[in-house]
Amino acid sequence: MSTPAVTQQPGITSYGTNVQTGEWSTGLCSCCNDMLVCFVGFCCPMAVSCYTAHLYGENVCLGCIPGGTTALRTHMRLTYGIQGTICNDALMTCCCGLCESCRMAREVRIRNGEV
Repeated sequence: MSTPAVTQQPGITSYGTNVQTGEWSTGLCSCCNDMLVCFVGFCCPMAVSCYTAHLYGENVCLGCIPGGTTALRTHMRLTYGIQGTICNDALMTCCCGLCESCRMAREVRIRNGEV
């Protein structure tokens, strides 16, 4: 029994959307762009982190574990073609965690066409 020869290598695949802007769709403090996410984010930040992980297709517990939001931000940034570094991801989630969680939720909602 012979196996067929591979004649074409798999190409690069894109997750989410085909729009590769290189930047986040909204600014860090653009709460007025999605009032619902910001309201819930300020009342219950853990809920927004879990909601974002769920919308993004990850386990909801990712928003509850230490470093989970940083990992989610890094993966989201790489998937959507947003420029940045892992160090920047860690600093943003550590120093501006609440605003960054809201921005990540807005990004997923925008890329999924919900906003």
